[in-house]
Amino acid sequence: MKKGQPRILALDYARAWAIFGMIMVNYKLAMQAEQGGAAWLLKAAALFEGRASALFVLLAGFGVSLMTMKARSSLDQELVRQSRNSLYRRAAFLFMSGLLLMATGWNADILHYYAVFMLTAGLLITVRDKTLIRLLVILLIGSQAGLVWFDYNKGWDLGFHRYEDFWTLSGFARNLFFNGFHPVSPWLCFFLLGLWLGRKPWFKGNRRLKLLLYSVSGAVLLELISYALIRWSAPILDSDAAHYLFMTKPMPPTLLYVLSAACTGIAFLVCCFYATEKWAASRWTKWLIHTGQLSLTHYIGHVWLGLGLLEMAGRLENGSLSFAVLYGCGYFIAAVVFSALWRRWLPRGPIELMMRKIG
Repeated sequence: MKKGQPRILALDYARAWAIFGMIMVNYKLAMQAEQGGAAWLLKAAALFEGRASALFVLLAGFGVSLMTMKARSSLDQELVRQSRNSLYRRAAFLFMSGLLLMATGWNADILHYYAVFMLTAGLLITVRDKTLIRLLVILLIGSQAGLVWFDYNKGWDLGFHRYEDFWTLSGFARNLFFNGFHPVSPWLCFFLLGLWLGRKPWFKGNRRLKLLLYSVSGAVLLELISYALIRWSAPILDSDAAHYLFMTKPMPPTLLYVLSAACTGIAFLVCCFYATEKWAASRWTKWLIHTGQLSLTHYIGHVWLGLGLLEMAGRLENGSLSFAVLYGCGYFIAAVVFSALWRRWLPRGPIELMMRKIG
C-alpha cells in the first residue's frame, strides 16, 4: 500500500483467516492425516481445501490493485514505471523464497506461483477492466480444455505427494503452469479477479449486501451443478472421469472449482468487511488484523518453524487428523499472539520488512 493511502483493515482480517485455513490444509497434507478423526472433523477439514489458498490469491490481487491505483488512475508514465519495478522486485523475492522452501522439502509452496502473478500484475497495471475479465475467461476456459488434452498426472507420484521431476526444466514448467499445487492456469484467475474487484466500489454501502447474496447464491448453484453433472454423466462417463471434469476440489482445478471458490472467497471477504466494522474495538479483531499484516511471515513460519518442530518430534508423517487440527490451531494462536506483540514495535513483519526493502 502506498504511503498516505488508508489501509483497508478488512483485507488484513481476511488474510488472517486465509492463513488459518492454509495452516489447517498444509498440516493435514504434511502429516498425511486423512483419517484419525470424527466424521464431522473430516468434513470440516475438507471445507478449507482449495478455498483458503484461493482467498489468499484473490486478496493478493485486490491488494495489488489498491497499491497501483494512483499509477493507474493518473497514467503518469513515471508512476507506472515505479509501480512495475516494485512488483517485479517483489516477484523476484517471492520466487526465490518459494524455491528455497521447495529446496528444503516443502512441495506445496505457493510463493513461486505468486511471483508469476506479480509479474502479470506489472504488465496489466493500465489495462481496462473489460480486458481483465476477458483474460480471466480465456484462461479459465483454456485451463479446462488443458485438463482434457494433457496428462494431469504427469510428474506426480501415485499419492500426489511428491513431484518427481520438479527440478528439471520441463517438469518445473509443467508444475508451474499446469499441474502443480497452485498452477498459473487456472490460479491466475483468482488473482485477476482480485485485481478487478480492487477497482470496484462494491464493498461499500448497500452494494456489499447484494455482492454477498450473489456470491453465496453462485456458490450454492455451482455446487449443485457439479453434483448434477457428476451424477447425470454416468451413462457417458465413468465415475473417475466425471469427478475429474466436474468436481469442485482443487486438484484438478476444474472450471467449476475456480468459479465456486471465487464465489466463496468473495462471500467471505464481504463478511470480513462487516466483521471489522461491527467488532472494530475488539482486541481479538485487532490481533487478527495484525496477524493478517504479517501473513507472509506466518506463511514461511508455518513451514519452517511449525513443520520443523514436528519433524524434530518425529510427528511429521502418518499423524491423525485430530492431532493435525489441534496442532494447527495451537500454531495459529501462537502466531496471533506473536503478531500482537510484534506490532507494538514495528508496523510490518520480519519477512515483510525484507521484501519492502527490495520492492
